[in-house]
Amino acid sequence: MSEALPQAAAEVAAAGVSRIALGVEYKGARYRGWQRQEDGVPSVQAALEKALSKVADEPVSIICAGRTDAAVHASGQVVHFDTAVERPLKAWIMGSNANLPADISVTWAKVMPAHFHARFTAMARRYRYVIYNDQIRPAHQSEEVTWNHRPLDVSRMREAAKALVGTHDFTSFRAVQCQAKSPVKTVHHLEVIEHGRFIVLDIRANAFLHHMVRNFAGVLMTIGAGERPVEWAGEVLAARDRRAGGVTAHPYGLYLVRVEYPEEFELPERYLGPHFLSSLPDILG
Repeated sequence: MSEALPQAAAEVAAAGVSRIALGVEYKGARYRGWQRQEDGVPSVQAALEKALSKVADEPVSIICAGRTDAAVHASGQVVHFDTAVERPLKAWIMGSNANLPADISVTWAKVMPAHFHARFTAMARRYRYVIYNDQIRPAHQSEEVTWNHRPLDVSRMREAAKALVGTHDFTSFRAVQCQAKSPVKTVHHLEVIEHGRFIVLDIRANAFLHHMVRNFAGVLMTIGAGERPVEWAGEVLAARDRRAGGVTAHPYGLYLVRVEYPEEFELPERYLGPHFLSSLPDILG
């Protein structure tokens, strides 16, 4: 947690403003990513701030739990903002949705204590990477799944995934431009779930490096296709060199599905996304 967080919380409380948290889901296909861009290209943050500002009738600036990349989706993003404007919680939800494009939705709103911070008080994040495994590319959901035409052996992928669970130096799985201070992260679980023609990588960790999940997916799909041995996942990890890790998988199948916080905040929880896999059992449930 940032050392400046307690001071910032005190300033919020003293200013007589409310801290509001929102749940947000979006299809990232037509956005450059979450973060607002200086050149004005479409971003999820800019669209949501514009909608919230209309509800508040004044500028609103938001902070998110995780800044997703271009074309990456979310079904469990969490944001917060501070405002002196009084509105019913329903107004923040319905008013925002009335002013948002169809591919972004606010799902819930809650007044939070001043020490809540969407990013810094998060304890863990959970992603799902959805692969559509079939010889024929799908005409539907083409921007919401990653299509892989090679037959994938799920048992091989599950065995290889075991090497990536735990606390490790994930240098081999971080993008070259990653700005994280340390490559050491803790992966609490990495499950490979087969659901019809879908193969879902369900990954929970204390934090993620830039492109970490997509690089996991690239390695596991290569192993599943029989192009590398199962042991290759561990070899890539041990190399601590991005050049050892193969191709970064496409962003289309990647979803931020949940952000976890201390129980004291009692944030609402919806089913794990994405929508078309909402019937998939929660393996942690």
